[in-house]
Amino acid sequence: MQTILTKPDECILCKGTDFGFFLELKDHFLSKQSFSLLQCKSCGLMYTTPQPDINDIQDYYNSKDYTSHDTRDNSLKNFLYKIARKISLASKLKLISSYKNYGKLLDIGAGTGEFINYFHKHGWEVSGIEPNEKAREQARNKYKLNVGNIDDLNGIAESSLDVITMWHVLEHTFDPVKQIKLNFKLLKPNGLLVLALPNYGSWDAHHYKQYWAAYDVPRHLFHFSENAVNNIAKLTGFYVHDKKPLKFDAYYISLLSEKYKTGKTNYLKVGINGFRSNWAAYSGHSGYSSLIYVLKKN
Repeated sequence: MQTILTKPDECILCKGTDFGFFLELKDHFLSKQSFSLLQCKSCGLMYTTPQPDINDIQDYYNSKDYTSHDTRDNSLKNFLYKIARKISLASKLKLISSYKNYGKLLDIGAGTGEFINYFHKHGWEVSGIEPNEKAREQARNKYKLNVGNIDDLNGIAESSLDVITMWHVLEHTFDPVKQIKLNFKLLKPNGLLVLALPNYGSWDAHHYKQYWAAYDVPRHLFHFSENAVNNIAKLTGFYVHDKKPLKFDAYYISLLSEKYKTGKTNYLKVGINGFRSNWAAYSGHSGYSSLIYVLKKN
């Protein structure tokens, strides 16, 4: 696992040149290496530094415990995750169907394919992109789905898709602006881009600080504020049409964060902190732990 020092000359979103140190933290999940977060003082976008080399990034995902690539049912954490995922799938279908009842949907970062399989069962024409070979093969073998690797994005016809989804994926990309511009080209007029992103302005992020699991360095190369999402939308031809909370994330992220902080899994404390985070967001004192942004083409 090798990393390279990356301090940007200017912000990729707002072209600001003033960056401040935000936080020092570790990769609690796998490597135990140390990283820092640098924040653009103009728009709030944060950068993980140092970033892994693009040829080495998969080394930081190579763990049987990486949940979105995991199909085992032998841990309570995964059991709870999969219950929440079932509820979340129905919620996501309801959300997207409130804008479009059917059409062609591409999920970038498809993991093991549960999301697109669910939409396929409800009449959507689906495909996926997944850079992890093991997860990609699981999606193909288990659900018989069309899931390609990242290079297959270049083979998709322009203006051919109704919806593109990226569920906690944009923060993993080396060039989020380039990725969003490509999404714009692939979508039909009035097409939807649905992004789910962690929100470092949440109560649980402030509470857990360097132990907040949703920083997930160095797999998360960027960290988005709501203002940064508005900026990337404007820069790439979209506008933020709607915004919704992912309330389950406060509990799941607290579950991981509590383990990182104390070395123990205290489900009572996790439940309390998840509730406190959602209540703080509901009351307007902070943001939700994760947010869904629905972007439309201008």
